[in-house]
Amino acid sequence: MFERTERPTTARALGELRSAVEVLSSVPVADVPDATVEEGFAELQRASALLELERMRWLGEVDRRRLHARDGHLSVSTWLAARFAVALGAARSDAHLAAALPQMAVTRRAIADGEMSVDQARLLAAAHEEDPGSFAASERMLVAAASRHTVRDLATVTHFWRDRVIAGRGLDPDEVRFRARALHVSRTFAGMVRLDADLDPATGEPVLTAVGAVMDTWARSEPDDRRTPAQRRADALGEICRSWLDRSDRPQVAGERPHVTVTVDVGTLEDPSSGVATFDRTGSVGAGAARLLACDASIQRVVMAGRSMPLDVGRRTDVVPPAIRRALIVRDEGCRFPGCDRPQSWCDAHHVVHWADGGPTSLANLALLCRRHHHAVHERTGFSLVMDRGEPVFRRPDGSLLIERAPP
Repeated sequence: MFERTERPTTARALGELRSAVEVLSSVPVADVPDATVEEGFAELQRASALLELERMRWLGEVDRRRLHARDGHLSVSTWLAARFAVALGAARSDAHLAAALPQMAVTRRAIADGEMSVDQARLLAAAHEEDPGSFAASERMLVAAASRHTVRDLATVTHFWRDRVIAGRGLDPDEVRFRARALHVSRTFAGMVRLDADLDPATGEPVLTAVGAVMDTWARSEPDDRRTPAQRRADALGEICRSWLDRSDRPQVAGERPHVTVTVDVGTLEDPSSGVATFDRTGSVGAGAARLLACDASIQRVVMAGRSMPLDVGRRTDVVPPAIRRALIVRDEGCRFPGCDRPQSWCDAHHVVHWADGGPTSLANLALLCRRHHHAVHERTGFSLVMDRGEPVFRRPDGSLLIERAPP
Protein backbone atom coordinates (compact mmCIF):
# COMPACT_ATOMS: atom_id res chain seq x y z
CA MET A 1 0.00 0.00 0.00
CA PHE A 2 2.80 2.42 0.87
CA GLU A 3 4.55 1.90 -2.48
CA ARG A 4 1.35 2.57 -4.45
CA THR A 5 0.68 5.89 -2.71
CA GLU A 6 4.32 7.14 -2.46
CA ARG A 7 5.12 7.04 -6.14
CA PRO A 8 2.35 9.35 -7.37
CA THR A 9 2.98 11.71 -4.42
CA THR A 10 6.67 12.03 -5.34
CA ALA A 11 5.90 12.45 -9.03
CA ARG A 12 3.24 15.05 -8.27
CA ALA A 13 5.58 17.04 -6.03
CA LEU A 14 8.35 17.06 -8.64
CA GLY A 15 5.85 17.97 -11.36
CA GLU A 16 4.55 20.91 -9.32
CA LEU A 17 8.11 22.10 -8.77
CA ARG A 18 8.78 22.04 -12.52
CA SER A 19 5.49 23.81 -13.22
CA ALA A 20 6.30 26.54 -10.69
CA VAL A 21 9.64 27.19 -12.38
CA GLU A 22 7.96 27.34 -15.79
CA VAL A 23 5.43 29.87 -14.50
CA LEU A 24 8.20 31.97 -12.95
CA SER A 25 10.22 31.90 -16.18
CA SER A 26 7.29 33.55 -17.99
CA VAL A 27 7.45 36.65 -15.75
CA PRO A 28 8.66 39.69 -17.81
CA VAL A 29 11.55 40.60 -15.50
CA ALA A 30 12.59 43.59 -17.63
CA ASP A 31 9.25 45.28 -16.83
CA VAL A 32 9.35 44.67 -13.05
CA PRO A 33 10.17 47.62 -10.70
CA ASP A 34 13.64 47.71 -9.08
CA ALA A 35 12.38 46.97 -5.58
CA THR A 36 10.43 43.95 -6.83
CA VAL A 37 13.49 42.64 -8.70
CA GLU A 38 15.57 42.83 -5.51
CA GLU A 39 12.87 41.20 -3.41
CA GLY A 40 12.29 38.54 -6.05
CA PHE A 41 15.97 37.69 -6.28
CA ALA A 42 16.24 37.44 -2.48
CA GLU A 43 13.29 35.06 -2.41
CA LEU A 44 14.82 32.99 -5.24
CA GLN A 45 18.10 32.85 -3.33
CA ARG A 46 16.30 31.48 -0.27
CA ALA A 47 14.31 29.03 -2.39
CA SER A 48 17.44 27.82 -4.18
CA ALA A 49 19.08 27.10 -0.81
CA LEU A 50 16.04 25.02 0.20
CA LEU A 51 16.09 23.24 -3.15
CA GLU A 52 19.82 22.57 -2.81
CA LEU A 53 19.24 21.15 0.66
CA GLU A 54 16.64 18.83 -0.79
CA ARG A 55 18.96 17.89 -3.69
CA MET A 56 21.60 16.87 -1.15
CA ARG A 57 19.03 14.72 0.67
CA TRP A 58 18.21 12.86 -2.53
CA LEU A 59 21.87 12.55 -3.52
CA GLY A 60 22.58 11.07 -0.11
CA GLU A 61 19.85 8.50 -0.75
CA VAL A 62 21.42 7.63 -4.12
CA ASP A 63 24.69 7.05 -2.27
CA ARG A 64 23.06 5.07 0.57
CA ARG A 65 21.37 2.71 -1.88
CA ARG A 66 24.53 2.58 -4.04
CA LEU A 67 22.47 3.28 -7.15
CA HIS A 68 25.63 4.58 -8.81
CA ALA A 69 27.04 1.01 -8.81
CA ARG A 70 24.39 -0.04 -11.35
CA ASP A 71 26.31 1.92 -13.99
CA GLY A 72 29.67 0.62 -12.81
CA HIS A 73 30.67 3.77 -10.91
CA LEU A 74 32.83 3.32 -7.83
CA SER A 75 31.48 6.45 -6.12
CA VAL A 76 28.46 8.71 -6.24
CA SER A 77 30.70 11.64 -7.19
CA THR A 78 31.88 10.03 -10.45
CA TRP A 79 28.28 9.00 -11.17
CA LEU A 80 27.12 12.57 -10.66
CA ALA A 81 29.90 13.94 -12.87
CA ALA A 82 29.24 11.49 -15.71
CA ARG A 83 25.45 11.36 -15.57
CA PHE A 84 24.76 15.08 -15.21
CA ALA A 85 27.92 16.71 -16.67
CA VAL A 86 28.95 18.14 -13.30
CA ALA A 87 32.60 19.11 -12.85
CA LEU A 88 34.32 16.37 -10.86
CA GLY A 89 35.51 18.77 -8.17
CA ALA A 90 31.96 20.08 -7.67
CA ALA A 91 30.60 16.51 -7.69
CA ARG A 92 33.01 15.50 -4.93
CA SER A 93 31.99 18.54 -2.90
CA ASP A 94 28.33 17.61 -3.33
CA ALA A 95 29.01 14.02 -2.28
CA HIS A 96 30.83 15.14 0.88
CA LEU A 97 28.02 17.55 1.77
CA ALA A 98 25.28 14.98 1.12
CA ALA A 99 27.08 12.45 3.32
CA ALA A 100 27.63 14.92 6.18
CA LEU A 101 24.28 16.75 6.34
CA PRO A 102 22.27 13.90 7.94
CA GLN A 103 24.58 14.25 10.95
CA MET A 104 24.42 18.08 10.97
CA ALA A 105 20.93 18.86 12.26
CA VAL A 106 21.74 22.40 13.42
CA THR A 107 23.31 23.22 10.05
CA ARG A 108 20.32 21.86 8.13
CA ARG A 109 17.93 23.94 10.20
CA ALA A 110 20.03 27.07 9.70
CA ILE A 111 19.96 26.60 5.92
CA ALA A 112 16.19 26.03 5.96
CA ASP A 113 15.70 29.17 8.07
CA GLY A 114 17.87 31.27 5.73
CA GLU A 115 20.52 31.89 8.41
CA MET A 116 23.42 30.44 6.40
CA SER A 117 24.22 29.60 2.81
CA VAL A 118 24.96 26.23 1.23
CA ASP A 119 28.54 27.39 0.52
CA GLN A 120 28.99 28.02 4.23
CA ALA A 121 27.55 24.57 4.90
CA ARG A 122 30.24 23.07 2.66
CA LEU A 123 32.89 24.56 4.93
CA LEU A 124 31.18 23.10 7.98
CA ALA A 125 30.89 19.73 6.23
CA ALA A 126 34.66 19.73 5.76
CA ALA A 127 35.05 20.51 9.47
CA HIS A 128 32.64 17.67 10.30
CA GLU A 129 34.72 15.28 8.18
CA GLU A 130 37.82 16.20 10.21
CA ASP A 131 36.30 15.00 13.50
CA PRO A 132 32.55 14.21 13.67
CA GLY A 133 32.56 13.92 17.46
CA SER A 134 34.26 17.27 18.07
CA PHE A 135 32.08 18.88 15.40
CA ALA A 136 28.89 17.73 17.11
CA ALA A 137 30.04 19.48 20.31
CA SER A 138 30.90 22.66 18.41
CA GLU A 139 28.22 22.75 15.71
CA ARG A 140 26.05 25.43 17.36
CA MET A 141 29.07 27.68 17.83
CA LEU A 142 30.18 27.21 14.20
CA VAL A 143 26.67 27.80 12.83
CA ALA A 144 26.44 30.98 14.92
CA ALA A 145 29.78 32.07 13.41
CA ALA A 146 28.36 31.41 9.93
CA SER A 147 25.45 33.77 10.61
CA ARG A 148 27.94 36.60 11.33
CA HIS A 149 30.73 35.95 8.85
CA THR A 150 31.28 35.85 5.10
CA VAL A 151 32.32 32.59 3.46
CA ARG A 152 35.94 33.76 3.46
CA ASP A 153 35.93 34.69 7.15
CA LEU A 154 34.11 31.48 8.05
CA ALA A 155 36.89 29.55 6.30
CA THR A 156 39.33 31.22 8.71
CA VAL A 157 37.14 30.31 11.69
CA THR A 158 36.93 26.64 10.64
CA HIS A 159 40.67 26.64 9.94
CA PHE A 160 41.43 27.64 13.53
CA TRP A 161 38.81 25.20 14.85
CA ARG A 162 40.39 22.30 12.97
CA ASP A 163 43.87 23.26 14.21
CA ARG A 164 42.64 23.15 17.80
CA VAL A 165 40.95 19.79 17.26
CA ILE A 166 44.13 18.36 15.70
CA ALA A 167 46.30 19.78 18.48
CA GLY A 168 43.90 18.26 21.01
CA ARG A 169 44.85 14.84 19.65
CA GLY A 170 48.51 15.56 20.36
CA LEU A 171 49.34 16.16 16.69
CA ASP A 172 51.06 19.06 14.92
CA PRO A 173 48.52 20.81 12.61
CA ASP A 174 51.28 21.88 10.20
CA GLU A 175 52.52 18.30 9.88
CA VAL A 176 48.97 17.05 9.27
CA ARG A 177 48.50 19.60 6.47
CA PHE A 178 51.89 18.71 5.00
CA ARG A 179 50.98 15.03 4.84
CA ALA A 180 47.67 15.85 3.16
CA ARG A 181 49.34 17.64 0.23
CA ALA A 182 48.45 16.26 -3.20
CA LEU A 183 48.60 17.20 -6.87
CA HIS A 184 46.58 15.40 -9.53
CA VAL A 185 47.39 16.09 -13.19
CA SER A 186 45.43 14.41 -15.97
CA ARG A 187 44.65 14.84 -19.64
CA THR A 188 40.96 15.31 -20.39
CA PHE A 189 39.06 13.80 -23.31
CA ALA A 190 39.21 17.20 -25.06
CA GLY A 191 43.02 17.29 -24.99
CA MET A 192 43.15 19.82 -22.16
CA VAL A 193 45.19 19.17 -19.02
CA ARG A 194 43.38 19.32 -15.67
CA LEU A 195 45.11 20.17 -12.39
CA ASP A 196 43.62 19.49 -8.97
CA ALA A 197 45.84 20.27 -6.00
CA ASP A 198 45.81 20.59 -2.23
CA LEU A 199 49.04 22.31 -1.19
CA ASP A 200 50.33 22.80 2.32
CA PRO A 201 50.90 26.47 3.24
CA ALA A 202 54.69 26.29 2.81
CA THR A 203 54.21 25.00 -0.75
CA GLY A 204 51.12 26.99 -1.65
CA GLU A 205 52.58 30.33 -0.62
CA PRO A 206 55.41 30.35 -3.21
CA VAL A 207 52.98 29.09 -5.87
CA LEU A 208 50.58 31.96 -5.15
CA THR A 209 53.47 34.43 -4.97
CA ALA A 210 54.97 33.31 -8.29
CA VAL A 211 51.63 33.26 -10.14
CA GLY A 212 50.71 36.63 -8.62
CA ALA A 213 54.05 38.15 -9.65
CA VAL A 214 53.55 37.16 -13.28
CA MET A 215 49.97 38.43 -13.26
CA ASP A 216 51.05 41.74 -11.68
CA THR A 217 53.62 42.21 -14.43
CA TRP A 218 50.95 41.69 -17.07
CA ALA A 219 48.53 44.02 -15.28
CA ARG A 220 51.07 46.86 -15.41
CA SER A 221 51.98 46.32 -19.06
CA GLU A 222 48.50 45.41 -20.36
CA PRO A 223 45.80 47.53 -18.70
CA ASP A 224 43.30 46.46 -21.39
CA ASP A 225 43.96 42.71 -20.99
CA ARG A 226 40.70 40.94 -21.82
CA ARG A 227 41.62 37.54 -20.41
CA THR A 228 39.62 36.33 -17.45
CA PRO A 229 41.44 36.00 -14.11
CA ALA A 230 41.33 32.22 -14.51
CA GLN A 231 42.92 32.46 -17.96
CA ARG A 232 45.65 34.78 -16.64
CA ARG A 233 46.43 32.34 -13.81
CA ALA A 234 46.66 29.46 -16.30
CA ASP A 235 48.97 31.45 -18.58
CA ALA A 236 51.09 32.51 -15.59
CA LEU A 237 51.58 28.89 -14.51
CA GLY A 238 52.66 27.98 -18.05
CA GLU A 239 55.11 30.90 -18.07
CA ILE A 240 56.65 29.77 -14.79
CA CYS A 241 57.06 26.18 -16.01
CA ARG A 242 58.60 27.27 -19.33
CA SER A 243 61.05 29.52 -17.52
CA TRP A 244 62.10 26.62 -15.31
CA LEU A 245 62.61 24.31 -18.31
CA ASP A 246 64.62 26.99 -20.15
CA ARG A 247 67.24 27.26 -17.41
CA SER A 248 70.61 25.71 -18.25
CA ASP A 249 71.11 24.22 -14.78
CA ARG A 250 68.17 21.84 -14.93
CA PRO A 251 69.08 18.27 -13.88
CA GLN A 252 69.31 15.79 -16.74
CA VAL A 253 66.81 12.99 -17.27
CA ALA A 254 68.03 10.04 -19.37
CA GLY A 255 71.01 12.12 -20.42
CA GLU A 256 68.99 15.16 -21.52
CA ARG A 257 67.64 18.30 -19.90
CA PRO A 258 63.85 18.14 -19.42
CA HIS A 259 62.15 19.43 -22.53
CA VAL A 260 58.83 19.51 -24.35
CA THR A 261 58.77 17.21 -27.36
CA VAL A 262 56.46 17.58 -30.34
CA THR A 263 56.53 15.17 -33.30
CA VAL A 264 55.42 16.47 -36.67
CA ASP A 265 55.70 15.35 -40.27
CA VAL A 266 57.81 17.58 -42.53
CA GLY A 267 54.93 18.02 -44.95
CA THR A 268 52.61 19.09 -42.12
CA LEU A 269 55.21 21.58 -40.88
CA GLU A 270 55.40 23.12 -44.35
CA ASP A 271 51.62 23.12 -44.81
CA PRO A 272 49.74 23.34 -41.45
CA SER A 273 46.43 22.51 -43.14
CA SER A 274 47.69 19.05 -44.14
CA GLY A 275 47.86 17.32 -40.76
CA VAL A 276 48.47 17.44 -37.02
CA ALA A 277 51.41 17.22 -34.62
CA THR A 278 51.73 15.19 -31.42
CA PHE A 279 53.00 16.07 -27.94
CA ASP A 280 54.57 13.29 -25.89
CA ARG A 281 52.14 13.64 -22.98
CA THR A 282 49.02 15.46 -24.14
CA GLY A 283 48.61 13.92 -27.59
CA SER A 284 47.61 15.55 -30.85
CA VAL A 285 47.69 19.29 -31.41
CA GLY A 286 47.18 21.50 -34.44
CA ALA A 287 50.13 21.87 -36.79
CA GLY A 288 50.01 25.64 -36.24
CA ALA A 289 51.10 25.08 -32.64
CA ALA A 290 54.00 22.95 -33.90
CA ARG A 291 55.13 25.75 -36.24
CA LEU A 292 55.01 28.21 -33.35
CA LEU A 293 57.20 25.96 -31.19
CA ALA A 294 59.53 25.19 -34.10
CA CYS A 295 60.39 28.88 -34.47
CA ASP A 296 62.77 28.58 -31.53
CA ALA A 297 63.54 24.98 -30.66
CA SER A 298 65.92 22.10 -31.12
CA ILE A 299 65.23 19.88 -34.13
CA GLN A 300 65.94 16.18 -34.44
CA ARG A 301 65.42 14.45 -37.79
CA VAL A 302 63.88 10.97 -37.76
CA VAL A 303 63.59 9.14 -41.11
CA MET A 304 60.66 6.71 -41.06
CA ALA A 305 59.66 3.70 -43.14
CA GLY A 306 55.91 3.78 -42.89
CA ARG A 307 54.19 4.96 -39.71
CA SER A 308 56.23 3.18 -37.05
CA MET A 309 59.63 2.06 -38.38
CA PRO A 310 62.48 4.56 -37.80
CA LEU A 311 65.33 4.12 -40.30
CA ASP A 312 67.65 6.90 -39.16
CA VAL A 313 67.80 9.37 -36.26
CA GLY A 314 69.86 12.53 -36.65
CA ARG A 315 71.54 14.67 -34.01
CA ARG A 316 69.58 17.27 -32.10
CA THR A 317 70.46 20.78 -33.32
CA ASP A 318 69.29 24.24 -32.22
CA VAL A 319 67.21 26.14 -34.76
CA VAL A 320 68.65 29.39 -33.42
CA PRO A 321 72.36 28.90 -32.54
CA PRO A 322 73.53 30.42 -29.22
CA ALA A 323 75.66 33.09 -30.94
CA ILE A 324 72.72 34.38 -33.01
CA ARG A 325 70.44 34.29 -29.97
CA ARG A 326 72.96 36.36 -28.01
CA ALA A 327 73.13 38.93 -30.81
CA LEU A 328 69.31 38.98 -31.00
CA ILE A 329 69.09 39.64 -27.26
CA VAL A 330 71.61 42.49 -27.55
CA ARG A 331 69.61 44.03 -30.42
CA ASP A 332 66.04 43.59 -29.12
CA GLU A 333 66.55 43.35 -25.31
CA GLY A 334 62.98 42.09 -24.89
CA CYS A 335 59.71 41.57 -26.73
CA ARG A 336 59.56 43.81 -29.81
CA PHE A 337 55.76 43.91 -29.97
CA PRO A 338 54.73 47.58 -29.64
CA GLY A 339 54.07 48.51 -26.02
CA CYS A 340 55.31 45.20 -24.54
CA ASP A 341 58.02 45.36 -21.89
CA ARG A 342 58.57 41.67 -21.19
CA PRO A 343 62.25 40.76 -20.78
CA GLN A 344 64.22 38.49 -23.09
CA SER A 345 63.96 35.60 -20.62
CA TRP A 346 60.23 35.51 -21.37
CA CYS A 347 60.72 35.59 -25.15
CA ASP A 348 61.09 33.25 -28.11
CA ALA A 349 63.16 33.95 -31.21
CA HIS A 350 60.47 34.28 -33.88
CA HIS A 351 61.26 33.55 -37.53
CA VAL A 352 59.42 36.23 -39.53
CA VAL A 353 59.55 33.90 -42.53
CA HIS A 354 59.38 30.44 -40.99
CA TRP A 355 62.42 28.26 -41.61
CA ALA A 356 60.07 25.52 -42.84
CA ASP A 357 59.10 27.96 -45.61
CA GLY A 358 62.72 28.66 -46.48
CA GLY A 359 63.28 31.62 -44.13
CA PRO A 360 66.89 32.05 -42.96
CA THR A 361 67.96 31.89 -39.32
CA SER A 362 69.59 35.31 -39.30
CA LEU A 363 69.15 38.58 -37.44
CA ALA A 364 67.41 40.03 -40.48
CA ASN A 365 64.67 37.39 -40.18
CA LEU A 366 64.38 37.12 -36.37
CA ALA A 367 62.64 39.11 -33.65
CA LEU A 368 62.18 38.49 -29.94
CA LEU A 369 58.53 38.01 -29.00
CA CYS A 370 57.04 37.06 -25.63
CA ARG A 371 54.94 33.90 -25.70
CA ARG A 372 51.61 35.72 -25.89
CA HIS A 373 52.66 37.98 -28.75
CA HIS A 374 54.45 35.10 -30.47
CA HIS A 375 51.13 33.25 -30.43
CA ALA A 376 49.34 36.38 -31.68
CA VAL A 377 51.48 36.70 -34.83
CA HIS A 378 51.11 32.97 -35.61
CA GLU A 379 47.32 33.11 -35.61
CA ARG A 380 45.94 33.13 -39.12
CA THR A 381 43.57 35.98 -38.31
CA GLY A 382 45.92 37.67 -35.86
CA PHE A 383 48.63 40.33 -36.04
CA SER A 384 51.19 40.26 -38.86
CA LEU A 385 54.91 40.96 -38.78
CA VAL A 386 57.38 41.74 -41.56
CA MET A 387 60.95 43.04 -41.47
CA ASP A 388 61.68 46.38 -43.14
CA ARG A 389 65.40 47.21 -43.41
CA GLY A 390 66.13 45.12 -40.34
CA GLU A 391 63.28 46.54 -38.22
CA PRO A 392 60.06 44.68 -37.36
CA VAL A 393 56.83 46.18 -38.66
CA PHE A 394 53.58 45.04 -37.02
CA ARG A 395 50.06 45.34 -38.35
CA ARG A 396 46.74 44.72 -36.70
CA PRO A 397 44.36 42.03 -38.01
CA ASP A 398 42.59 44.76 -40.02
CA GLY A 399 45.89 45.70 -41.73
CA SER A 400 46.44 49.01 -39.92
CA LEU A 401 49.96 49.82 -38.78
CA LEU A 402 51.06 49.39 -35.16
CA ILE A 403 53.67 51.94 -34.12
CA GLU A 404 56.82 50.26 -32.81
CA ARG A 405 58.58 51.56 -29.75
CA ALA A 406 61.90 53.30 -30.19
CA PRO A 407 64.66 50.77 -31.06
CA PRO A 408 66.79 49.88 -28.03
